[in-house]
Amino acid sequence: MAASVVTATKPRKQPVQARSRVTVDAIFEATLQLLLTDGPRRLTTTRVAARAGVSVGTMYQYFPNKQALIYALNARYLESLADRIETVCREMEGQGAEAMVAALIDCYWRAKTERADVTRALYRSVAELDNSALIEAFANRVDKATEAMLATAPDLGGNDSRGLALTLLTVIFGTVRNTFERGLSPDDAARLQEELRVMCQAYLRARTG
Repeated sequence: MAASVVTATKPRKQPVQARSRVTVDAIFEATLQLLLTDGPRRLTTTRVAARAGVSVGTMYQYFPNKQALIYALNARYLESLADRIETVCREMEGQGAEAMVAALIDCYWRAKTERADVTRALYRSVAELDNSALIEAFANRVDKATEAMLATAPDLGGNDSRGLALTLLTVIFGTVRNTFERGLSPDDAARLQEELRVMCQAYLRARTG
């Protein structure tokens, strides 16, 4: 990422005290509300400050511009998503590989669809930003957690857990993203989720057979 982009999206400071965290939470929630109602193009730091009930000066203590605010909102979202996936991977260690992949699909699908409007809004919000560093950090965490989980599957028999993890995550994440981009109906999305599980489990059986 270019230095100018990093500077433009870097928060001025991180909230440390409880009161500061509450303020930033309110700013993030206001940002989401405005993204949902008006879209990213009409989003301004002034409007966010008004919706959050904070002064523009307070807003600028944390976020120097709109780009920094959107970047930080997406960073928080991806960190939370990575936390959820890591938790599921730890909980599934030692289980069978097919149960592992079913749990992984369910976790990611639920995380993306429980507030589908928010997921779509966040996808749109970063269209004009370079968020490659965020995606790389997220991918590194999820890759490691999934690889570590698969390495404990008793039925994989020493198969390359890194290669399996990369393949499975690429298919799962791509399928979920495509679901949103195509705007599939809930019934079609549920059918696709089930077919994704069947496909991934068949792939694992083929690798262990």
